[in-house]
Amino acid sequence: MNEKLQEMLDYFLNEQLKQMVLSNPVNPDQMLKVKIRPVLLRGSVAYQAEEFVGRQAFHKNLTAEEAKTYVAELLSGSFKQAELMSGLGSGMVLVSRKGAMTVKMKRTVSAGAAGGAGEATGKRSVGVAGGAGAQAKIAPDALLALSHNRQKRYVLQEGIPVPFLVDLGVQTAEGKIVRPRYDKFRQINRFLEFIEDILPRLNKEQETTIIDFGCGKSYLTFAMYYYLHELKGYPIRVIGLDLKQDVINHCNQLAERYHYDKLQFYHGDIASYEGVDHVDMVVTLHACDTATDYALAKAVRWGAKVILSVPCCQHELNKQMKNDLMKPVFQYGLIKERMAALYTDALRAELLEHEGYRTQILEFIDMEHTPKNILIRAVLEGKKKENLKEIQEILEFLQVEPTLYQLLK
Repeated sequence: MNEKLQEMLDYFLNEQLKQMVLSNPVNPDQMLKVKIRPVLLRGSVAYQAEEFVGRQAFHKNLTAEEAKTYVAELLSGSFKQAELMSGLGSGMVLVSRKGAMTVKMKRTVSAGAAGGAGEATGKRSVGVAGGAGAQAKIAPDALLALSHNRQKRYVLQEGIPVPFLVDLGVQTAEGKIVRPRYDKFRQINRFLEFIEDILPRLNKEQETTIIDFGCGKSYLTFAMYYYLHELKGYPIRVIGLDLKQDVINHCNQLAERYHYDKLQFYHGDIASYEGVDHVDMVVTLHACDTATDYALAKAVRWGAKVILSVPCCQHELNKQMKNDLMKPVFQYGLIKERMAALYTDALRAELLEHEGYRTQILEFIDMEHTPKNILIRAVLEGKKKENLKEIQEILEFLQVEPTLYQLLK
């Protein structure tokens, strides 16, 4: 194992670890990403690896030594990047095309650990309390928080005030979550996890243009800008588009207040918007019925690298679907409505695959909080899927012709 990598894993692989993410896969067809976090199993600390393969996620639990070997093996041929966040600091691993490994560490040293009472917390590249392999003493409370991930670790953490969350009524001025808005807080963080996954697709050396169709009150638009620009330092331009002028005015006022210079909101319709000729990323959240299809078609025509879509109110196929074989099932209105919604999104995903996108259908937030819990994530790969014949057979079977199919054919 690389000596510097060994040092980093020895230091950070403990109860203080928040998360380690291995990304930038050598072969995306095998594994897209791996997330590693500590969990408490039968009273002992273990490390859960979540492997993302295609549209599925697989989990395995490892001991500390197994986790170190596991990470080292993945960075020796499967992944080119690893990012680690811990209560003890942070780490980054980059692997070049020729296999050369660069390991960077930042160790956060508290006054007590450094031995200097009253000193401010600082950063240094030497070991804590006298030694590269030394570990800070772990409080019992840290172990309790690991109890099989009972305490969720969010991208935006509770207790740290974020201006737009305070103004939108999700947080208090002290950073506490307003309990009636906790579901919204969870939703925002879940969305940012999806953004985190596509970071390797964004270029830090040039401006990325992002459009949010049907942005509404813009909880997620502000969150996306804050995360990408303020926290991660990406040069971005974000455009929010909605049909409600009063909402647009309010969002522009907030953007000016926070000095978010590259975040603008405009009044307009998804189908007719022509404000830009190049877009890198398209976001459409809860655009109603066929508005989602127009947004997806726009994204395809622009050649957007990334599409994130949470569809809403899929009525179109419900009105069209007819099939003698399925008639006994379709007679139940609620069942037909749900089947139509699922068929709609599955066909959207397949049509995007046909256009050269690697597409996943993911759970946005728990069903108990909202029925709008599907997110379509599509990343442009360029290789088109030869599935048009199968799509047409399904359309014929259901006797439907969805809007996205019409727009793209």
